[in-house]
Amino acid sequence: MGIYIVRDKETGQVLVASSRDVHAAINRAQFELRLRSHTNKALQAAWNQGGPERFDFEIVDLLKEKDDPDFDYASELRALEQLYREEFQQQPGAAQ
Repeated sequence: MGIYIVRDKETGQVLVASSRDVHAAINRAQFELRLRSHTNKALQAAWNQGGPERFDFEIVDLLKEKDDPDFDYASELRALEQLYREEFQQQPGAAQ
């Protein structure tokens, strides 16, 4: 579980996302982009134009499993995703 980003190295734009299985989410995003079926049309268009070498996929934070069986991971992921969106938005040229 964690937060990952997709960074366009050409424009500096950053897409922040979260997933309960961050490694699988990155693999799925790359697969969808290669198939030209990603739901983020702007990301797909940039991928089509520049190819995979134009992008970095990075895991920026991972959640550790808690001993508490009632811990709300979904809420924690949403909060972390929002924090990272704010952080990356502050960087010049960054966008969601």
